[in-house]
Amino acid sequence: MPFRFRLRTSVAPSPRAQQRDRVPLRLDDGRDVEVLRVRDPRAHRIKLSVSERGVRLTLPERASLVAGDRFLAEHRGWLHAQLTRLVDIDDIALRRDDTATLPLRGAAVPLRWERGRFTALQRDDDALVFMTTARAGDAALRRALRDFYEAEARADIGRWMPRYLPSLPRAPRRVQLKVMSSQWGSLAPDGTVALDLSLVLAPPPAFEYVLVHELCHLIHHDHSPAYWREVDARFPEWRDQRDYFKDEGRRLKATLQALLR
Repeated sequence: MPFRFRLRTSVAPSPRAQQRDRVPLRLDDGRDVEVLRVRDPRAHRIKLSVSERGVRLTLPERASLVAGDRFLAEHRGWLHAQLTRLVDIDDIALRRDDTATLPLRGAAVPLRWERGRFTALQRDDDALVFMTTARAGDAALRRALRDFYEAEARADIGRWMPRYLPSLPRAPRRVQLKVMSSQWGSLAPDGTVALDLSLVLAPPPAFEYVLVHELCHLIHHDHSPAYWREVDARFPEWRDQRDYFKDEGRRLKATLQALLR
């Protein structure tokens, strides 16, 4: 009697989707905040985070809602401190004829508004001029602001890049400027460098450090001691700039989000 073999295949179960809801929380100063509660099957511990997008409480699959509420209560003081460091969006929103300064390269640059035949943000010596048409809406203003920031960022990159290219194995394929939620920069496998647009709001040394950081990944794709030696050889003050991002990075990203939102 011939043997019959049956091949049994096992299909890995697809990961369970995250479950999300929102819960209110009152801080010690009486302020009410909304917390995004996320049950994530990949999480190993309860985690509370704050970003320009708001407050997020992450729960592992087996954690109870009671444990999550207790964690929130225990970290209410920490949460208050983190939220006070974020930018008040109402204070920095772009308003036609009202906004008097714009952040650029670590400074608040004076801004004046003028009527014109097109909508654009331009330089005028030590100030900025926002030209607008009578019909220009908020979307046109934000688009003009983003175009201006991208042009300024590319001008900075264009000044710095020639200094570093001779010591690299190859030049980056191209440089993209994007609004990133958490990263400051990245290097794609094809050699494309992506940089966060909010870097143009930071002091120039901080922006230049991130550029050097990503360029050095053309030599080493990891963060090994050899990689950091390459960074140190090109930008010895990188530690100071890393500290700057730890202190001000969240505020920087929130500022750009508020201006472009």
